[in-house]
Amino acid sequence: MKEIELTYSNFEEEVLNSDKPVLVDFWATWCGPCRMLGPVIAQIAEENDDIKVCKVNVDNEPQLAQQFNITGIPTVLVFKNGLLAEKSVGFRPKQQILDLIK
Repeated sequence: MKEIELTYSNFEEEVLNSDKPVLVDFWATWCGPCRMLGPVIAQIAEENDDIKVCKVNVDNEPQLAQQFNITGIPTVLVFKNGLLAEKSVGFRPKQQILDLIK
């Protein structure tokens, strides 16, 4: 499955109303650790059809970043049944990110 680019206008539909767990990667183009995490997030999206994987560019969507108190990036949030279930800040290996979802 391909990653979904989130905006303030599609966040509720894609994340809060999702029938499967949602991994949301908050990132920016200028962030080195974000660029390292990007391929890991893409790989998780490709390999796991049971997870919806989304990305939020904090420069383009500051309102979403503020709403979820994103103070450092990359930040990965996991939502289950429309509720925030897990949070991880900074680069993490693939297995640690998958462990957040399980």
